[in-house]
Amino acid sequence: MSKYEKRAEVVASLSPEEYHVTQESGTERPGTGKLLGNKEPGIYVDIVTGEPLFASADKYESGCGWPSFTKAIENVTEHQDVSLGMVRTEVRSKHGDSHLGHVFPDGPPDRGGLRYCINSASLRFVHRDDMVDEGYGDYFNQVEDVT
Repeated sequence: MSKYEKRAEVVASLSPEEYHVTQESGTERPGTGKLLGNKEPGIYVDIVTGEPLFASADKYESGCGWPSFTKAIENVTEHQDVSLGMVRTEVRSKHGDSHLGHVFPDGPPDRGGLRYCINSASLRFVHRDDMVDEGYGDYFNQVEDVT
C-alpha cells in the first residue's frame, strides 16, 4: 500500500479553484465541475495526495450539480459542519485533510441511501486502463467492466 501524504509542492501547484476547494473548504459552482458528466470506468483520488476515494461503479447522476457517489472506497473522514446556518456532514480525505464535499442521507435507497456530493476540483480521475500502472491495482475489482 502506498503512503499518501500532503506535500507543499503539490498544494502550491493547485489551480486557484482546486486550492480554494481543498484547502479553504470552498465549493465549486454547481454544474461546472470537470468530472460531473464523466462516465468512464476508474477511480477518483484526492487531487493533493492521490489517496483512493471513490469508484466509478458507485457514481450516479443525482441532479445536484456535483459528482455524486453512493459510497466511498476508503480514506474519507466525516466531520460535523455547522456553517451556512445548518448542520451537515462534511467529508475530507483521511491523509491529506482535503475538503471534498458533503454526504447526505438522500441517496438511492437500494444502494445504501447515501449521496456523497463531491467537488470535481478536489478529485483526480484515474481511468481503469491506467490504474495498475499508477499503483491502484488493488482497487481494480471495485471498477465496473464497461464495454
